[in-house]
Amino acid sequence: MEKNKSSELFVALVYSLQMQAMMNLGKIKNPMTDKVEKSMEGAEVSIDMIDMLLHKSKEGFTDEEKKVLETVVSDLRLNYVDEKSKKDNDTPEDKEIKE
Repeated sequence: MEKNKSSELFVALVYSLQMQAMMNLGKIKNPMTDKVEKSMEGAEVSIDMIDMLLHKSKEGFTDEEKKVLETVVSDLRLNYVDEKSKKDNDTPEDKEIKE
């Protein structure tokens, strides 16, 4: 991945977590429900995630953490390609999920 794209994605992730924390603090509306919802536990998790990213960016990842990240990214990419290659590209909202 190119450095500029990686940087943009990192900033987007941080802002996404920030917005989640602000929603959980009741500071902004949840765009899905158009309601102000408050969850101090949820806010704490989002804040802790941002703090973890700050520390990990300084310290680096352990071998186990790298393995988990690599496995998750690989699995998600394979599933993405699988879904993208399907002939029926309806969104999940447009079709029933068959069990």
